[in-house]
Amino acid sequence: LQTLLDVGLGYITLGQSATTLSGGEAQRVKLSLELSKRDTGRTLYILDEPTTGLHFHDIALLLKVIHKLRDQGNTVVVIEHNLDVIKTADWVIDLGPEGGDGGGRIIAEGCPRDLAKNKHSVTGSYLQQVLNR
Repeated sequence: LQTLLDVGLGYITLGQSATTLSGGEAQRVKLSLELSKRDTGRTLYILDEPTTGLHFHDIALLLKVIHKLRDQGNTVVVIEHNLDVIKTADWVIDLGPEGGDGGGRIIAEGCPRDLAKNKHSVTGSYLQQVLNR
């Protein structure tokens, strides 16, 4: 149960139907299961918007887990729009310039500070504001 708390799912009740979980919650249940296994330091984790719908406190808990996985030698790829999450990344790849058919091209890449300085990156301009807080 500790791993559920570690990923910010302390509010989930035992016996709760899986169909009541959001996509982000379901991802974090799976991540919790992975955390309970013996770590090899060679795992690739791909998380699609894992912070959607989370309170800031729960986002902070999840970030601790993600950074712990990275520190143990694993690779963690996170698809995310939350700038408070993006600013903690080791490396960011900004895709665009739009969504859907108008996107999918690499606009900018680098550490968050480098991305924030890139004049071609809309994400970078918003990220600059977050980094300057």
